[in-house]
Amino acid sequence: MDKNIDFLLCVKDVKDNDTVLKMKNFIQHCDTSCYEHCYKVAFISYLICRRLHLDYKAAARAGFLHDLFLYDWHIKSEEHKPLHGFRHPYIALRNASKLYNLSKKEQDIIKKHMWPLTVIPPRYLESYIVSFVDKYCAIAESIDYYKENKRFQKLYRYAYLFFGLIIFKLV
Repeated sequence: MDKNIDFLLCVKDVKDNDTVLKMKNFIQHCDTSCYEHCYKVAFISYLICRRLHLDYKAAARAGFLHDLFLYDWHIKSEEHKPLHGFRHPYIALRNASKLYNLSKKEQDIIKKHMWPLTVIPPRYLESYIVSFVDKYCAIAESIDYYKENKRFQKLYRYAYLFFGLIIFKLV
């Protein structure tokens, strides 16, 4: 079976859930939505776990739900106090548990995806994989964003010089 189709079958009930779709309304890293970030983490974790003959279904599902906190963590408020990195795995687990009957492995993946911030280490290899993939995706999303902004900065600089020369010649 095609890996993309198999992945979509693993996360079908997750990716189209109304609560999970609300993650599209919140930015996770730079300009990447929480939903898009979780989709990437789930897919890459799925591929790695499948290749290693691990529980790729649990990795895909929990990877999709690992940041189900539904608030803008960039805005500090009384409700969402600082230390988001330490607290949000537990919030995501609580929210995901309201929607799904999660296995112990899926619970561990969600709760420990911020390891080593979540001091107690993951119990399963799939939990480590999702944790590392989460960090990889966060770094990649940030680099992509800053590379794109750098490109626009160069474009604006060249446009400024170009129009400056035109204006200078006209004067």
